[in-house]
Amino acid sequence: MRHIMVLNAKGGCGKSTLATNIASYFANEGATVALADYDPQRSSLDWLDRRPDNRPEIAGVAAFEDGLRHVPRGADIVVSDAPARSHGPELTDLVKHAETIVVPVLPSTIDMQATTTFLKELQSVGKVERKGVKIGALANRVRENTLIYDDLDEYLTKARVPYIAALREAQNYVRAYTRGLGIFELPEYLAWPDWDEWEPLTAWLRSKRSQP
Repeated sequence: MRHIMVLNAKGGCGKSTLATNIASYFANEGATVALADYDPQRSSLDWLDRRPDNRPEIAGVAAFEDGLRHVPRGADIVVSDAPARSHGPELTDLVKHAETIVVPVLPSTIDMQATTTFLKELQSVGKVERKGVKIGALANRVRENTLIYDDLDEYLTKARVPYIAALREAQNYVRAYTRGLGIFELPEYLAWPDWDEWEPLTAWLRSKRSQP
């Protein structure tokens, strides 16, 4: 069973959007997927509630209540949507349940500063120090040809974790979320630019580089 977690202590950086899209991607690839929501706001579970019956099934897990104890035994992949403000023992406990961690970062000075502090704490967690988990960062909700995106691109290029992708700010994510769909389940004519941007992320997730 593969465990992928979307994690950043900074709130509002798009963790739920990424988690739901990663889950739907693997479900459409034929994997048996569970989506574990650690956030009491239950954004990922709300997305699942809207998911159409004719789409590949994804099992929902209210991890903020019972952890991962209700993950189906036959699941191939568990995608976890971690809560904001995770520090100290809570962060250590979350990392215990991850093999791959995706860290989204928004194009803002505040987010970059907060992520610097978070990555330092994350890299001090014992499982990470023992190389029992792989971490990758991505630029999220970016607008190309802006100074702040250039700053974020430079920041992530110099970060001490792999910089795996940059995803644009697009209404397609809103369209997909409100219908219980992933970005890959939207029509090609509408979503092909986003599919192209996701290719480095999905390639990394499929590769051994993202697994301990």
